Amino acid sequence: MPRAVRERQMLDAAVRIFGQRGYRAASMDEIAELAGVSKPLVYLYLNSKEELFSACIRREAGALVDAVRDGVSAAAGEPADRQLRDGLRAFFTHTAERPDGWAVLHSQARTQGEPFAALVAAMREEMLAYVTSLIATAAREAHGDPSLPDREVAGLARALVGAAESLADWANEEESVSAREAASTLMNFAWVGLGGLVEGR
Repeated sequence: MPRAVRERQMLDAAVRIFGQRGYRAASMDEIAELAGVSKPLVYLYLNSKEELFSACIRREAGALVDAVRDGVSAAAGEPADRQLRDGLRAFFTHTAERPDGWAVLHSQARTQGEPFAALVAAMREEMLAYVTSLIATAAREAHGDPSLPDREVAGLARALVGAAESLADWANEEESVSAREAASTLMNFAWVGLGGLVEGR
């Protein structure tokens, strides 16, 4: 079997075990068994439990960022608020479809210290910069204020990302909550904040 395919199997198994059992409780024996390989082969490919967990974080972070960007790109040419809404919907769809990956990023990596927390922080900063740009563009379009600087929406972007993380946990616990509903809830929150921001200038 090609190395890339074998590694993907190992990472799939590791994300599932880490996401459901937690980093400290997870064992390399469990991961190897679920992946259908020997434990020495896991160590041969990924060296240690720490490196395996780091690889899981990098993969899941990259997949989440790509999903959001793809959601926004699918609405290219539409108003910025529509792009933001579609990006949020893509975020909630992704976290619902990959709950173990989301648990690795949001529940596990951030609580295990360095270097894991730093990997998630880097992903989060990339997402914040992207969301800040989308919100600023949406505000300029909606309120006809091309001079609105990114700095003035930075706080709102942080609130939006934090709220999205919290809502993703809630939506994954409540099966009746769809990605569309979660995105609409957050957009309503964001639009109220944008209105207050512009009025206060």
